[in-house]
Amino acid sequence: MTNKIQWTNVLSTCPSLEGALTEISDRVKESIDVTPNLGIIFVSSAYASEYPRVIPLLLEKLPMSVVIGCGGGGIVGMESNSRVVEVEGNIAISLTAAYLPDVEIDSFHISQDLPDLDSPPESWIKLIDVPPQKKPQFILLSDPFTSKINDLLEGLDFAYSGSVKIGGLASSGQTPGSSALFYYSQNRPGNALYREGTIGIALSGNIVLETIVAQGCRPIGPVYQIAKGDRNIILELTDENQKTLPPLTMLRELVQTLDENDRQLAQHSLFIGMASDVFKQKLQQGDFLIRNILGVDPKLGAIAIGDRIRPGQRIQFHLRDATASAQDLSMLLSAYQENQFNAPAGALMFSCLGRGEGLYQKPNFDSELFRSYLENIPLGGFFCSGEIGPVAGKTFLHGYTSAFGIIRQLH
Repeated sequence: MTNKIQWTNVLSTCPSLEGALTEISDRVKESIDVTPNLGIIFVSSAYASEYPRVIPLLLEKLPMSVVIGCGGGGIVGMESNSRVVEVEGNIAISLTAAYLPDVEIDSFHISQDLPDLDSPPESWIKLIDVPPQKKPQFILLSDPFTSKINDLLEGLDFAYSGSVKIGGLASSGQTPGSSALFYYSQNRPGNALYREGTIGIALSGNIVLETIVAQGCRPIGPVYQIAKGDRNIILELTDENQKTLPPLTMLRELVQTLDENDRQLAQHSLFIGMASDVFKQKLQQGDFLIRNILGVDPKLGAIAIGDRIRPGQRIQFHLRDATASAQDLSMLLSAYQENQFNAPAGALMFSCLGRGEGLYQKPNFDSELFRSYLENIPLGGFFCSGEIGPVAGKTFLHGYTSAFGIIRQLH
């Protein structure tokens, strides 16, 4: 029996669920020469009426110890010619199957009942039932309506501070109760299909999970410091010359310095970047957590954003377009490639529904760019309603992001 990780991904666009799962199972058996013990499956919403049949049918054709997955509005996977494709809005199933020797796979389903954020780490450890001493790495899939995902990520960071957490929010339904989370564990009998909460796996042992989180924005103008704010509302900013003004005034001054193209972009693709490392002196692209601008108050000159703020935080305005997104991902992939140790076995992609062909005006952009830097690596994933991934050592829920989880053997 081999002691090397074997990792493959297969994609089917067969309109019949049974036909698609048969095709997938046959191709997995051709791709790896051992029985996989982990499956990660993403199923397009075109199969929504048949979601309850997915796990039973899959296991009948390809028995595995643990399977997790979810429904998605777009699916990413490998065609039979080893080409990666992003199937947006059409029927598709992507299955990542892996044989992980010397790796413990702990699976879990978490309902809406979470510990209080003031609870000790033990409360969160009990929820997952995995000791932090095992140094687990997490893959998480959540329902966007009921998972309380921000509280969960904060709690998991508290209890498992050195562990990577990556994943995404299911995107197969637009209303509460319509999401699909697929789950099977031979050690934890439960439902094959959940409509709420979070499912996940914790991987421990001879395995490394590394991440690339591409937020797809470029900074404009100087770095400001929040002088006054209330919850998620910025009331005053201080600039590099120690001048303090309402943020809307600062923004208007900044827009006047932009070229015509960026001025147009600022009308609909403007974001706030919040410095993710309070101690770093010289901030660069990638050092900011990107958040939406939710609204402005012209009378006060205030700006409301999609996160809590506090005085003293440093912020910078950012723009997003296809060019910025491509450059950001290229920069991160290049840096990862330069610092690689041993070759990755495979990867997962969690990309926002707002990216893809709608952003780039061409198909398969992010996935092909990833494979141009990291060749011949099996890649599977889906388009999410929100992406989970770390920035500067803390785990956040993102939007408009492509987050990659890269698996390799430790030794």
